[in-house]
Amino acid sequence: MKQILIINGPNLNLLGKREPEIYGSQSFDDFFKSLQARYPDLQLSYFQSNHEGALLDKIHSAGFSADAIILNAGAYSHTSIALADAIAAIPAPVVEVHISNVFKRESYRHHSYLSAHCVGCIVGLGLDGYRLALEWVLGRKG
Repeated sequence: MKQILIINGPNLNLLGKREPEIYGSQSFDDFFKSLQARYPDLQLSYFQSNHEGALLDKIHSAGFSADAIILNAGAYSHTSIALADAIAAIPAPVVEVHISNVFKRESYRHHSYLSAHCVGCIVGLGLDGYRLALEWVLGRKG
């Protein structure tokens, strides 16, 4: 059974309430339940924090045991060298996900410090980006 961890960063605890025209109206908890139902043979877990250090600690603790991490670091994608270093330090592949199309937004969102250390990046496909990341994990060898 594949062990996959989804990590969400700052403000993503407000999904369903926060700027629904950008992020949609579904809470992540509800979306996560639908993923669990769709993929009953996966060991899916979920972690969210608004604190960079907590995200670092979770990547460190899971990155040596999980088969993959799906990470939406939110605004930390554009600012955190520490998260980039954490991703580079672990053997688990990390797929970067952004709900919105960051390239259609403010210019400071066009660069991610994380992308260079991730196996791939899914941008602008809404919550479905997480499902697509899961499908990639399921299809990869090893």
